[in-house]
Amino acid sequence: MADAQNKKTSSSAIDVADATDSAAKFGSRLLQDEEAVFSQNAWDHVEWDEEQDRYAQERIQKHLSSPVPEEEQEQYYAQPAHYWNNFYQKNENRFFKDRNWLRLEFPELFLTADADAGKKTVFEVGCGAGNTMFPLLQESKNPNLFVYAADFSSTAVQVVQNNPSYDTSRSLAFVWDLASPDIPEHIQPESLDIIVLIFVLSALTPEQWEQAITNMYKMLKPGGLVLFRDYGRHDLAQLRFKEKRLLKENFYIRGDGTRVYFFTPEEVAGLFTSKASEETGPRFEVEQNAVDRRMIVNRSRKLKMYRVWLQGKFRKL
Repeated sequence: MADAQNKKTSSSAIDVADATDSAAKFGSRLLQDEEAVFSQNAWDHVEWDEEQDRYAQERIQKHLSSPVPEEEQEQYYAQPAHYWNNFYQKNENRFFKDRNWLRLEFPELFLTADADAGKKTVFEVGCGAGNTMFPLLQESKNPNLFVYAADFSSTAVQVVQNNPSYDTSRSLAFVWDLASPDIPEHIQPESLDIIVLIFVLSALTPEQWEQAITNMYKMLKPGGLVLFRDYGRHDLAQLRFKEKRLLKENFYIRGDGTRVYFFTPEEVAGLFTSKASEETGPRFEVEQNAVDRRMIVNRSRKLKMYRVWLQGKFRKL
């Protein structure tokens, strides 16, 4: 039992590249025979060989030698909302995806939707098109479940509010920056049961992370939970960046001007377990801090693509 629990805290079963797979397939596609690598579309828990490690290091060195020109960097720090608004304006009708893996990886989230769960409050931070909020509410049998949803992009919030399923008796969507010096006016301190943070922290600058953690700590009840998912160091998306995309080490701008950081699990755990001051203890307890390594296969072109995601569960002390 202990071995099984340790495995769960350091690994996960999600495959965001193929959300149509049944839950039974998640995490079970282990590559035993290298000659069979192109026999299916993805493999789970793939350890990197020396060749892939060497390739990753070469790509990172290229990025470091050709960063974003200094005179161009300020716009990406000064106008992040502009780039995210443009992103959602372009992708409004294509961005929503059912996160079928949520129930498998974050069962705690769906326990709030049980009929006998009692009063529960969930906050989807960086809600985008409501990819977590709408599936949760659709499945909910709990009349006392309320879901907040916020995004840095006003366009994203409009997408949520324009969704026919948006119901203000069960949810509220609004514009808010996770790195703001204040928590949202709509949310009382220590009132939330769960915060969902999926591919959000990576969009902030490293200097903003501490404020983001502080805000989440303020909003959660004692014992409340942060469900975390984000990009891992040397993920395919990082290695594919071309020259003049690096803002600072492991922090990039995409072609559309949005920003993204690639974490290590040690960085993430350190953020959540840091102290608010020298007089206080750690703010969160680590329940899961997983590295999810996937090999995605293009069978027709015989290409192997390595994905790295991080997943965590952090409980407020």
